[in-house]
Amino acid sequence: MKKEIIPAIIAKNQEEFTKNILKVKDYVQIIQLDFMDGKFVPNNSIDFEFELPETKCKFEAHLMIKDPLDWVKNNLEKVDTILVHFESCDNHKEIIDFVKSKNKRIGIVLNPETSVSRIEKYLDEIDQVLIMTVNPGFYGSPFLPNTVEKVSKLRKLKPDLDIEVDGGITDKTIELADKAGTNLFVSGSFIIKSDDVSKAVKTLEDKIKS
Repeated sequence: MKKEIIPAIIAKNQEEFTKNILKVKDYVQIIQLDFMDGKFVPNNSIDFEFELPETKCKFEAHLMIKDPLDWVKNNLEKVDTILVHFESCDNHKEIIDFVKSKNKRIGIVLNPETSVSRIEKYLDEIDQVLIMTVNPGFYGSPFLPNTVEKVSKLRKLKPDLDIEVDGGITDKTIELADKAGTNLFVSGSFIIKSDDVSKAVKTLEDKIKS
């Protein structure tokens, strides 16, 4: 199963949004866009009509927003993968079915306090699961090591599933997530705030070489 380093983008306006994407686009194949509405999480990000710059990258939308279905219907064509928090809505099946009907990828996100058992019934219908390894909503939040136990559980339940971790992923924490069975590693501030993005990405890649 291919392992990927995925930078996470937060932005207050289109200028910052474009700048951060262009900063990382030459060093990765997938970019995660962090959407926050100030309600589901206590912060705002990309809460404007966004336009993606021209790149060869694929984009996944991490929706840290309440009731995400309207967002999905209005913006699905712009991205390749939708990541919806289990805790943000009650209409998971409707969202899964809608995204799949448009031939896009769909994943469910679990906050640190949410157990894997809550989503077992969806595992055969979705493409990936994102395990939050921090409390969501901010760059630079402290890594919660016990959350990677959920990765191990998921890998046993669904060996071929794309399993992603997000939050506090640095050169000091990525190996723990790797050993648990993660194959997609989201890193925000470690990459975006680096003076040398290429070096930051390579540092992480070197830690997960099998």
